[in-house]
Amino acid sequence: MENILLWEEETPAFDESIGQQRPSIKPFLLGDDKPHGAVIVCPGGGYAIKADHEKDPIALRLNELGLNAFVLDYRVAPYHFPATFMDAQRAIRLVRSRAESWGIPKDKIAIMGFSAGGHLAGMCGTHFDAGNPQSADPVERESCRPDAFAPCYGALNVNMLRYADFNQCMTGKRELSVEEARALSPEYQIAKDTPPCFLWHTAADAVVPVEASIDFAQKCADQNVPVSLHVYPFGRHGIGLGDEKDAPGAGTWSALLAKFLHQLGF
Repeated sequence: MENILLWEEETPAFDESIGQQRPSIKPFLLGDDKPHGAVIVCPGGGYAIKADHEKDPIALRLNELGLNAFVLDYRVAPYHFPATFMDAQRAIRLVRSRAESWGIPKDKIAIMGFSAGGHLAGMCGTHFDAGNPQSADPVERESCRPDAFAPCYGALNVNMLRYADFNQCMTGKRELSVEEARALSPEYQIAKDTPPCFLWHTAADAVVPVEASIDFAQKCADQNVPVSLHVYPFGRHGIGLGDEKDAPGAGTWSALLAKFLHQLGF
């Protein structure tokens, strides 16, 4: 299937002069006439780019594991929050609005992401609403709460990073106050209604500290949110599906994610 625009009509806060495509999702549907849950994939890239190895290869692997997938083409710099976040929330609403026609249970829609995409997935897992039943747009009537979320080596605590370039691409500001960084850190937004969460990281990650996932998992547990955390001893940041040579064992994360989601009924 071809990419599906998140907004068929006017895209909020879209500037054609920037030269980016309108935000969309690329479907990877199993098409076997059986109900399967779905996962929206947010590639990483520091909100500056979207890494190719965290796009289609991830979706195809999810298909192999019995899950429908959608790769999100969200806006990056010079777009900033909240436009990027709007794209991710809209993607969840859009998939939910068409779930029946795609053979997807409406209550089995997850979002995952890598690095900055993991931050985006984390924001979706901790900031959501039930939709606007009065909206003239049927998509906006749907909830944007994911039924599970999976930040992969995600930037879940912006205070831990302190990378001016990341801040610039995310917000348009190179320096953030502690309060601003905290407001944009999913770790501090976990609550009892946060959906089930799957996390994985490598202990050797030199870009996003492994503590980002460890601390996030602990805060989920503190709120009795179902959480699964996997830390691998070796591997650089951004290994996507895994690198058996430099990160032995890390490639098992995708099967573990699928098992986690299948246990939730996906």
